[in-house]
Order: sequence, then C-alpha cells, then structure tokens
Amino acid sequence: MLGENFVYFFTVQGFFVGIIFGILKSFDAEGLLTYTFFITTFFYLFSHVIIASYYRTITAKSAFFPKDAHEKDLDMFVKEINKREKLIDSACKMTDIVSKMNSELAGNKS
Repeated sequence: MLGENFVYFFTVQGFFVGIIFGILKSFDAEGLLTYTFFITTFFYLFSHVIIASYYRTITAKSAFFPKDAHEKDLDMFVKEINKREKLIDSACKMTDIVSKMNSELAGNKS
C-alpha cells in the first residue's frame, strides 16, 4: 500500500471512530463536531508519524548494501558458469563424435 493511501485510509478510520466516540460522549452538536475533529486530526497526524518512521527504516536499510562484495560474488559466479558451459560444450562435441563413430561402425557391420 502506498504511503498516501495509508494516510487516507487511517484518516477515514479516525473520522468514523470520532463520530462514534462523539455520539457516545457528547450531548450536543458542538461536542460531536469537536470530538470528531480532534480524533480525526489525531489519526491523520499519527498516520504521518507511522509513514515517516516506515520510510526512515527502509532508507536506512538500503544504505548498508555492500555493493562491491556482491559484484565480486557475481563476477565469480559468471566465471564459474562460463567454465561449466565450456565443459558441457566439449562433452557435447565428444558425444557427437562418438555417436558418429558408432553409427559408422554399425553401418560397416551390416
């Protein structure tokens, strides 16, 4: 969920909680509006605090990414894969040569 959508969702929740709390606690329209306004404002500000702390932890985690170590590991993996591909290619060539020899020998015996 995007941060903006979370703020909207949490603010609407605060609005409905404010209305319910205002209906239960106040005896006039002014009290209902006051409770609704303050509770909605609290939920709005609290959602911003939550989003700010969430983004702060995400950016802090991404700052400690060891790029050089990962690049070295990936280079090693690429070299290893290239070695294995060469080995597999040579094995395929040998297999093709042996199968041709077998087919020639089988043709000569018939």
